[in-house]
Amino acid sequence: MAQIQLNEIGKTYADGYEAVKAVSMDIADGEFMILVGPSGCGKSTLLRMVVGLEDITSGDLSIDGKRVNELAPRDRNLSMVFQNYALYPHLTVYENIAFPLRLTKGAISDDEIKRRVSEAADLLELNDHLERKPANLSGGQRQRVAMGRAIVRDADAFLFDEPLSNLDAKLRGQMRTEIARMQRRLGVTTIYVTHDQTEAMTLGDRVTVLKKGVVQQIASPRELYEQPVNLFVAGFIGSPPMNFLPARVQGNSLQLPFCEVSFGEEFAGKVAGKELVIVGLRPEFVKDSAIQEPTANAIHFEADVDVTEWLGNELYAYVPFEADASVQAKLDELDRDLDGEGMRTQMVVNLESRSRVREGERAKFFFDPMLMHVFDPETGENLTRDEDAAQRIASESEEDRKRALERAKRQEAEASA
Repeated sequence: MAQIQLNEIGKTYADGYEAVKAVSMDIADGEFMILVGPSGCGKSTLLRMVVGLEDITSGDLSIDGKRVNELAPRDRNLSMVFQNYALYPHLTVYENIAFPLRLTKGAISDDEIKRRVSEAADLLELNDHLERKPANLSGGQRQRVAMGRAIVRDADAFLFDEPLSNLDAKLRGQMRTEIARMQRRLGVTTIYVTHDQTEAMTLGDRVTVLKKGVVQQIASPRELYEQPVNLFVAGFIGSPPMNFLPARVQGNSLQLPFCEVSFGEEFAGKVAGKELVIVGLRPEFVKDSAIQEPTANAIHFEADVDVTEWLGNELYAYVPFEADASVQAKLDELDRDLDGEGMRTQMVVNLESRSRVREGERAKFFFDPMLMHVFDPETGENLTRDEDAAQRIASESEEDRKRALERAKRQEAEASA
């Protein structure tokens, strides 16, 4: 295992394009770190700099306190799993997994190779496929072979570059749990690149959100969800994504498209001098008044429902609204940053499946105003972020990570006893 430190890491190509800009992070021993962001944000470039496949233009990369900027990839003792698996079609599963050990040219005995391959095959449930060729395997099985090849090297850290993007939705879900189980059992420091925020939320101890080569926030999935630092992070994390509504500041209240929300003097200072702000409201925070009891401070409103989607366990209702022209440009820019398609302005509401809200009807809703976020439309800053709550979440998440590692070590010790 290893601690990996990035200090002001940057990458500038010969044509002057700056792909990664002064990225700093400390990845703890045994931690599962996710790098996430839209296409072209620099996450894969950053991963390739860590493993040594890309030169580092500026900054320092350290593994266990040793600077490794100039070390060749083979000397960094890191295992990388690629998006396309990179398996040898003419070799069996056994030989594909054993391949990195064969490269040591006799330094590892055949018995030791057999032991390591057998352990990896047990962990990844590949024992029945060791004599097969990659062409005869499913996508999920090929990915497990690629993971097995990483495991046998006894590397200090695992690096994954969008390993599940070639799999269908069902297989992706299965492989997510396999990767999480493997990482916890082995306790190996892991850096995982993805553009899928669902993978980021379910796999990572912490997540680094990147935008155009710049780190936006490094935090646990829960902190990213509950206390995003800015508009971009709030919009990227969550499915369906957070709703962004224009709000006009009038005295001590915010005029939203559907309702009015009053606020106290403490918040008044944060919006002083602003005519418009952007309110963020997650779809699941809006409730159907007909089936749920509102909280004491709930904000009630009525709205026309354009389309509904019933998914069995939940119901989505789409409520169109007119965006204020003053913030529409900012919302369009955010949509482009998030790889959006520039669709119509609408609020998505995630209701219970028993809701009778239907398209073409006017429905009654409510939400708790304490759950909404307010963003500065110019800087994107989250004006309602609670730093104390964020610190508490970070502390609890780190405690959870350490407990999970300790539990995995105990289970491993019991299994080998």
